Amino acid sequence: MKHVLILTAVLLAHPALAQDTSPQALIDQYSNEAGATPSPENGQALFMATHSGGKPDTPSCTTCHTADPTKGGQARTGKPIDPLTPGVNSERFTDTKFVEKWFGRNCNSVLGRDCSAQEKADIISWLMSL
Repeated sequence: MKHVLILTAVLLAHPALAQDTSPQALIDQYSNEAGATPSPENGQALFMATHSGGKPDTPSCTTCHTADPTKGGQARTGKPIDPLTPGVNSERFTDTKFVEKWFGRNCNSVLGRDCSAQEKADIISWLMSL
């Protein structure tokens, strides 16, 4: 019982440790919502492209995340960003609330709108392939 209480305390103190999903589970979820198979190629194209619908200072995902998502990036505020690829950063795409929060912020900043379920599946499937 003591070990369960300690583990619970650690998980509550470190929400990033409270993994409730996996990259593949998110790909499956978003693909099901979209009713289509994910395309890593489309995910890469979306990530690398320059867009005009969002904020002028964030025309691309690469603005902050760099063109190499296996490496860290930097937010406009100067805050470092850990690598996006789950193969390099095992905590990526393991917390649904965190994933949704950042897709919401970043898609609106870059695209000027929410990402579709298909776009989310495409991006994660591409990042999983790296």
